[in-house]
Amino acid sequence: MKSLSIRRTAISVLALLVASGPNVGAAESLAGSKGDSRFPVYFAPGTIGGCGKDYKDYVAAGGHSAYAMTPFNWATEFIICGAHLNAPSQKAAEALALKSCQSARSKYKVTTAGACAIAASK
Repeated sequence: MKSLSIRRTAISVLALLVASGPNVGAAESLAGSKGDSRFPVYFAPGTIGGCGKDYKDYVAAGGHSAYAMTPFNWATEFIICGAHLNAPSQKAAEALALKSCQSARSKYKVTTAGACAIAASK
């Protein structure tokens, strides 16, 4: 009688482990995701430079990544951007992307519509 009770308990525990097994530790890939958008990312038709490529690389990245840029405005001719891909955390990616954008903004002495800000992160 005691062995029957132990057997039923063991079978129940085993069934529970089998049912939950595929979901344990399964992390969703971030590749292809635009993540959390803070403001719209827009590139004017005919835009040249690396910002469009950086944004596509950001979307394709599988790890924690962030994309920072200056706001788009038709009255200004330039946008400056920065990205950091596959960082250890979302917060670290945001800090490094913002630092990259600010560094580029100080390097290129052009008028932009505003300061660098995180446009999207995941």
